[in-house]
Amino acid sequence: RGLQYPALAPNPAAATIQSALWYSHGSHETDEEEFDAHWVIYFNKPDTDAWELRKGTNTLVGYDLVPEPKIIDAALRACRWLNDFASAVRILEVVKDKAGPHKEIYPYVIQELRPTLNELGISTPEELGLDKV
Repeated sequence: RGLQYPALAPNPAAATIQSALWYSHGSHETDEEEFDAHWVIYFNKPDTDAWELRKGTNTLVGYDLVPEPKIIDAALRACRWLNDFASAVRILEVVKDKAGPHKEIYPYVIQELRPTLNELGISTPEELGLDKV
């Protein structure tokens, strides 16, 4: 993937130390898999409430990356469990925004998420006409 992920740390001092270790680490593939697994587990927690959904989404959006479809899938399922359609659509809007000038990323993510979107009854921002506002 080529993207570097910041360390997940509970406080800024620890983040600085862990970031230095993160970037000096030899293999990033396992780290990326651990990062993805962390967020899938986070959004799949059965006791996730609306606050935790927003906190997790805001934290994830703060990273310099476009989340993998499996992470977005877990977040969308959490939105559905919480009956929070607005957050689901907002997550998709943020994914499009995070893709920036890389126009091929968002269609790929939507393609990968299409079965989940259909299963959960979630419309994309484009299907709702929000891209024209």
